[in-house]
Amino acid sequence: MGNYIIIPILFFALVILFKFFFIVKQQTAVIIERFGRFQSIRQSGLQMKIPLVDRIVARVGLKIQQLDVIVETKTLDDVFVKLKVSVQYVVIKDKVYEAFYKLEYPHDQITSYVFDVVRAEVPKMKLDDVFVKKDDIAIAVKAELQDAMLEYGYDIIKTLVTDIDPDAQVKAAMNRINASEREKIAAQFEGDAARILIVEKAKAEAESKRLQGQGIADQRREIARGLEESVEVLNKVGINSQEASALIVVTQHYDTLQAIGEATNANLILLPNSPQAGSDMLNNMVASFTASNQIGEAMKKQNKKNNGEQ
Repeated sequence: MGNYIIIPILFFALVILFKFFFIVKQQTAVIIERFGRFQSIRQSGLQMKIPLVDRIVARVGLKIQQLDVIVETKTLDDVFVKLKVSVQYVVIKDKVYEAFYKLEYPHDQITSYVFDVVRAEVPKMKLDDVFVKKDDIAIAVKAELQDAMLEYGYDIIKTLVTDIDPDAQVKAAMNRINASEREKIAAQFEGDAARILIVEKAKAEAESKRLQGQGIADQRREIARGLEESVEVLNKVGINSQEASALIVVTQHYDTLQAIGEATNANLILLPNSPQAGSDMLNNMVASFTASNQIGEAMKKQNKKNNGEQ
């Protein structure tokens, strides 16, 4: 009978013994109350409390936490915009009491301050400035929260404006403006490219004409040199310069006809082109040379006469 009584007593004693000890995890603080009154704050490790007298009322995390707040407000140029503000905060290790007992809902408190600051700062800016000065907004939010939340045992680590979302119609208009600006720039580049192409093409054509003219000049120079040598050869065999020139022209005439006849798809026609035409051309050339010499001799005699009278 005694053994049956001892076993429950031992079991009850073990339960009470286990209730004496409890474990607090790293980066956590435990608040102990005794009969409903604050007793102590226990940090990480193995801790003790009096069973049925002391009670764990809260476990407060000491890790950095983040709260995302979305605020809708209006800019200076009357554009409604939504801002997402991320607030990173932590409970100060030495102020766990204030964080738990002084502030019932810290998230609501932080949200209220974020709304207040954002709606005070953004209406002073135009929409473009909101994008450019988002860091200034974040700094203003942190400064306001830091002063307010420090009293309640919270430290504001960082505030970030992570998203700026204007009204859908405003975004569409901004996209159209951006597209128009890009099309304008593209048109300017295309115009510059076309102008450069025209200038370079004109330069190339000018260079081509210059080289072509130089080639023609060189060709004529060589032809004249060849004719001169041919005339000298004919003069050595007793043919005077006039007859030699006429002979060369007629020879080139028939060489041309021969070259045309050898071509399979020639479309060139020389008029007149009879055997008599070659003879007439030779006679005409000889007559022209003779008349030219007579005129030259007459001009020389006239010049000598005029010089004698003077």
